[in-house]
Parts: sequence; C-alpha cells; structure tokens
Amino acid sequence: MRNKSRWSKIGIIALALMGVLLTAGLLYASEAAHEAAQASVTPEKLKDLLWRTLNFAALVVILVKFLTKPIANALGGRRQAIKDQFDDLEARRSEAEQLYKQHEGKLAGLEQEVQQIIAAAVTQGKQEQERIIAEANRAADDIKRQAEMAVQHEIAEARSKLREEVAEQAAIMAEEIIKKNLQGADQAKLIEDYLSKVEG
Repeated sequence: MRNKSRWSKIGIIALALMGVLLTAGLLYASEAAHEAAQASVTPEKLKDLLWRTLNFAALVVILVKFLTKPIANALGGRRQAIKDQFDDLEARRSEAEQLYKQHEGKLAGLEQEVQQIIAAAVTQGKQEQERIIAEANRAADDIKRQAEMAVQHEIAEARSKLREEVAEQAAIMAEEIIKKNLQGADQAKLIEDYLSKVEG
C-alpha cells in the first residue's frame, strides 16, 4: 500500500517535470519560430534545441531514478519523525492531563483536609476554653474558700480579742465597783468563802 502511494507520487512528480519540460520546449520553440520569422531557422539551431531537450529529459530521468529513493526515504523519515513527534506530544498531553487530574484530586483532598484541620482546631479550642473556664472556676472557688476561712479566722480572732477586752473591762469595772461597795466585813467573808472553796 505504501509502495503504491510512493510510486504514484513519483509518477505525479515525473509528469509534472515532463509538463515543465514540454512547456519550456514549447516556449523555446515559439521563441525560435518568432526568431525564424525574423531570421531564418537553420537546421543546426533545431538540432541544438533537440539535444538540449534530450539532455534535460535525460537529466530528469537520471534525477528521478537515482534521487527518488533518497528523497522518498528523506520524506518518509521526515514523515516518520513528524509522526513520532506527534505521538510523543500526544503521549505528553495525555500524561499532562492525567497529572492535572491527579493534582486536581489532591487539591480537592487538600481542601477537605484543611476543613478537617479547621474543624479539629475549633473543637480543640472549645475544649481548651472549657478547660480554662473550669480551672478558673476551681481557682475562684479555692480563693473564695480561702477568703471565707480567712474571714472566719479574723472574725474568731476579733471575737476572742473582744471577749478578752470585755472581760478585762468587766474585771476592772467589777473591781472598781467592789472597791467602792466592799466593806471590811465583806472582805473577810469573801476570804473565808474562798478559803472554804479551796479546801473543798
């Protein structure tokens, strides 16, 4: 199949060259006829034209015979290189599309992972907030308890001091009252009562 298309192309090229040769010959002949009209055409000139045409045709045949294969090989190699390059580009394109899809999938996964990280951070933040509030409440309760204990202690000390002061004042007032109201007989009676209590 390839050889047929190659030979058909070679035939087309050869026909085109022959057409060019024929056209060139006709143009030369018409120019020669024009010159002949102006000057006489000699058989040497016609012979020269024939030899030139035959030389050109032989050159074309030789070129077609010997250069067809290298040109066809070069064109075939070029065609194969272009096809290989096209296949390579196609493979690269499909690889790039696959990489794009992979990266797109990773990007979607990354967005989901970011959302999970944010949700975990929010949950952890709430837990930390609750823990801090609980610790603050415990600390506040401890401070409150300590303050209440300190207040109770201060109240107890104040009461104790107040009792002592009241007792001292009462003793002083009682002594003054006793001094004022106590007679000698009363003193003797108090001493006797005290001694009887001590002895008992």
